[in-house]
Amino acid sequence: MHIRGDITVREIAAPAGLAAHAFAIAGDVRPDQGAIESAYGTGRLVLLHDEDGPAAWNGSWRIVSFAQAPLETDIGIDPMLADVTWSWLVDALDAHGAAFHSESGTATKILSKGFGSLLEEGDGAQIELRASWSPLGDIAPHVEAWAELVCMLAGLPPGSEGITMLGSRRLTGD
Repeated sequence: MHIRGDITVREIAAPAGLAAHAFAIAGDVRPDQGAIESAYGTGRLVLLHDEDGPAAWNGSWRIVSFAQAPLETDIGIDPMLADVTWSWLVDALDAHGAAFHSESGTATKILSKGFGSLLEEGDGAQIELRASWSPLGDIAPHVEAWAELVCMLAGLPPGSEGITMLGSRRLTGD
């Protein structure tokens, strides 16, 4: 498996009760030195296995994923943002040769404005993608595609590995 160097991946505790067997990882895009979470984007991926796979899975394996990144407010109001976000997931899976079926999910745009003691936070936006699908074949391409998706949400398209990001995507009062 090859995961691009822009994302730091680590094993985390898998949620209990979703399936007979589960394995989970978290990924953070270019976290600050010594930090666990990133100001650019983060994600979680859970691999589930249950011989008696639920009907919605159409099989015994399921991948559940989450990806989130802050955005500039003018991007957050784009009416096509949710559609584009979902297409990035499908494109990443296709680009990595990750065969799948029974996909489902939501893309959520979040707009915020700070008040009171959070006034300095100013306006902000985030995109969140929660998705699941049933993988076919090797799991490695699915993990690679998920890592690529987290980087794309953070503003790092395929092929941008090692390119310096100018400015921070942190939610500030700018």
